[in-house]
Amino acid sequence: MPIDQEPHILCTDLVRIFTADGVEVQALQGLNLRVESGEMVAVVGASGSGKSTLLTILSGLDTATAGVARVAGHDLLTMGSRERVAYRRRTVGFVWQQTSRNLLPYLTAAENVALAMNVARTRRGAERARRVDELLELLEVGAERDRRPGELSGGQQQRVAIAVALANDPLVLLADEPTGELDEAMSAAVLEAMRSVNEELGVTTLIVTHDPTVSGHVRRTVQIRDGRTSTEVLRSTRVDEHGEEQHVAEEFAVLDRVGRLQLPQDFMHSLELRDRVRLALESDHVGVWPGHERRPETPAPAPTATPGGEPAAPGARAHGRRARHAAEPATGPASEAEAEAEAEASDRTEEER
Repeated sequence: MPIDQEPHILCTDLVRIFTADGVEVQALQGLNLRVESGEMVAVVGASGSGKSTLLTILSGLDTATAGVARVAGHDLLTMGSRERVAYRRRTVGFVWQQTSRNLLPYLTAAENVALAMNVARTRRGAERARRVDELLELLEVGAERDRRPGELSGGQQQRVAIAVALANDPLVLLADEPTGELDEAMSAAVLEAMRSVNEELGVTTLIVTHDPTVSGHVRRTVQIRDGRTSTEVLRSTRVDEHGEEQHVAEEFAVLDRVGRLQLPQDFMHSLELRDRVRLALESDHVGVWPGHERRPETPAPAPTATPGGEPAAPGARAHGRRARHAAEPATGPASEAEAEAEAEASDRTEEER
């Protein structure tokens, strides 16, 4: 498939296993992800879900154990060391959560952006200076071009960091918790800046975060759970019959190529779904029901009599009931212990009578 026809980010059955002190930990367990060229997508998940591992693989800082991982035509599992260096300099831009990892503290904002081009040897002289000014103005920090990181607010530092990540015209921008150290107002400003960059430059953008407010700034949110993509939320704008604009968010479960999917946690808790479920194929949908059922209550049997017509002794009646429980087919998941308890309760009722 030609590079311009395949998605900019493609992960298929991606696995990453870490080994420490003889213990294996599966950070990614067959993850699937597809991000088309020019998309802006947020990947969300709880701590330990595998989202940061995914980002380090896509950035070229780590290598997957198995599966497929391709970014802008580069096969990340077979890439050599020289190609990997060039990939990190020109194909992808990266924004860390910690501003200290994005900017050199002794350089100004403009010098930090220029340094990225100098290292990659992409632009020189007047062309480099022009690119620096364009990026800083696009991210609304042009007035701070001569200030060092310590003289900037947290939000300004992150916007300069985005400019550094974009200095060499990458096809893909990756951001790891870019708003993790910012307050709500600054977070919104940084996310809007990233959306402007996505729209103006067309750079494919993937944001990894645990911050749920990020979802409101992107059209597509992918949730990771237990090392797999679980659900997706797609946002769109529609016009209703009254001509008013409405924002619509639809949640979908992700189905992999062998038919596996993860039901949302609130669905499972609400219906007490666990261990196994019942399925039914209908004409236009699949029905899912709890697979566990409680055994219906059975009324106590009437007292029995001996062959001579006399009422049987309590011990004899109990023995007869236990025998019938053993001979009759089971009507539910009741265990032998439950049958014994049922018989003893009936004995106590007979003795009270």
